Amino acid sequence: MVLTLIFLKKTSLRKILNAIHLKFEYVCSVFFGRTVRKSYPISLSVEPTTFCNLNCPECPAGTNNLNRLKGNIDFELYKKILDETAPFLMNLILYFQGEPFLNQEIIKMIEYASKEKRVFTSTSTNGHFINSKNAEDIVKSGLDKIIFSIDGFTQETYEKYRKNGNLNTVLNALKEVAEQKRKLKSKTPFIVVQFLVFKFNEHEIPEIKKLCKPLKVDKLEIKSAQIYNYQNAVDLIPTIKKYSRYKQDKSGSFIIKNKLKNRCKRLWESSVITNTGDVLACCFDKNADYSFGNIQTDTFKIINNSLAAKNFREKLSTNRKQIDICKNCTDGLYK
Repeated sequence: MVLTLIFLKKTSLRKILNAIHLKFEYVCSVFFGRTVRKSYPISLSVEPTTFCNLNCPECPAGTNNLNRLKGNIDFELYKKILDETAPFLMNLILYFQGEPFLNQEIIKMIEYASKEKRVFTSTSTNGHFINSKNAEDIVKSGLDKIIFSIDGFTQETYEKYRKNGNLNTVLNALKEVAEQKRKLKSKTPFIVVQFLVFKFNEHEIPEIKKLCKPLKVDKLEIKSAQIYNYQNAVDLIPTIKKYSRYKQDKSGSFIIKNKLKNRCKRLWESSVITNTGDVLACCFDKNADYSFGNIQTDTFKIINNSLAAKNFREKLSTNRKQIDICKNCTDGLYK
């Protein structure tokens, strides 16, 4: 309820009308194969940085397998993005690849979106760069939601995925943000703990649930993990079926549960913009292989219906299984 009220405070008639029109365009794409999207996305992910301090084995940034230009987003480019899209945005997500708080301008980015443009703003962090010095700035910035990635109750379990990470550092960071919320009597940011379930940490789900209450966490999200070479990843895929994106076929190999129908709501409702300004279909395109254009040289409005964008939407609506980034997609998996 608290999160809904925060969200509604930053909603406008213009945003609502855009969302309605976007819904209509999506329905037309399903039934008539239309590839034009004149509306703006209601959700946008902007990448503050590609750098990360951890070496998570299923993350392209963590394994140094990100095959595109690395670095922080230029603040002027970020402003250009927000100046055009913010009047229609209901949700701005300040993360894609990398650790957002490695960008020294992240607080300024949050303030520009939340205070200047009045957009609901969230970010996700591994928590290693939040401390007593900047926790107050985070709360005062107007950030609406912050997700802490904590994939283990013990250091031994935590570092199996969050390699080079320190669990106590993350927990202290979370405590600092919660304490500053209390001191400043602020309802934001809404604090979420995200627990990615693997085979090696599924036994700690009860403990992580108990941990969250004294930490003043607003919500615990227990999520399935994306695994790249999932066909034979028997050591990673959890045995608890509801927390797995994959299932075993008759041969014993793993396959994704999603049937991959020739439609995708995410493709219409959201977009991703990389640190260098490439506009992508969604967050599964880690290496920007399907860039629709670059916002450094064109407006989002032009890129929104570029030839590359139209061709991608048409290909998805006719044979989605041909698109490699769709093969590991969970869109519609739990619906």
